[in-house]
Amino acid sequence: MDRRRGSFNFGGGGNMRNQMPFDSFWGGIKYGFMQMPVAIRTIILANVIVFILQIFGGQTFNTWLVNNLGFDPAFPTFFTQPWRLITYMFLHGGFLHILFNMLWLWWMGRAVEESVGPRTFTVIYFGAGILGALLDAALALAFGNALVIGASGAVTGMLVAFAMLYPRAPIMLFLFPPIEARYFVAGWIAIDILFVGAGDGIARLVHIGGALGGYLLMKAHQNGTDLSMIIRYFEYLFGKVKPKGFGKGRKSRNKNMYIVQDAEIVEEVDQTELDAILEKISKKGYDALSKEEKKKLFELSKKDQ
Repeated sequence: MDRRRGSFNFGGGGNMRNQMPFDSFWGGIKYGFMQMPVAIRTIILANVIVFILQIFGGQTFNTWLVNNLGFDPAFPTFFTQPWRLITYMFLHGGFLHILFNMLWLWWMGRAVEESVGPRTFTVIYFGAGILGALLDAALALAFGNALVIGASGAVTGMLVAFAMLYPRAPIMLFLFPPIEARYFVAGWIAIDILFVGAGDGIARLVHIGGALGGYLLMKAHQNGTDLSMIIRYFEYLFGKVKPKGFGKGRKSRNKNMYIVQDAEIVEEVDQTELDAILEKISKKGYDALSKEEKKKLFELSKKDQ
């Protein structure tokens, strides 16, 4: 994240879906992409599309995007143009800028999304990015009010959520011994605090605000708050789905239990079909499957993320 431009491996175990053959190289690429958790997959795709527009749209178009969609902390712009609180996260100032943001999002965000669910993950990610921008705006008079672009604030919030879920997970960095996630993320934030106001073109306040947002939202989730209802509410507004519990009384939740409403659950009928297909493969091999069975296996495997 900057003002002008703005390993931890959770790979699954060996199973049949990871051994499925592909008709072509691009078929394998597509299948691999579709195996990403849905929220991370969508966020990465959106960032890549916007970056391609920045690169191939020409300098004039890129300048227009940054000036009109980047976050401007100056009063009253962030009040009169609130969409900038979201759009600035999809703009980047160079290949390495977007590359490392998306790599961190994939490396450590995957475990977070698989733990809390796609809707809750989305709330934590964008909530951290928004709070980061608001903190930057609140302290703009003291530290400057240059335009901010990049997903680093949201990514920092996601890193904090990861460290809260897996504090002792080893983070492998080149030429460094394994570092526990809690110490790695604490050091990451400490560097931002130390260099606030250094004039290095990096939006340190956005990082710090993102870290705070990630902590507060993850803490709320752990305390039993159903963050996914925020996304469900927007789905309801756009007619995609009617969130459960809207307009009706809701049972009290045991705060010692994690929320499971946001989990992608395979229905029993699907599980029965999947078991039957896998049994056939174990007896006769993959090639013995019919075209419909192969299609069904692929569809069911996408649900089992």
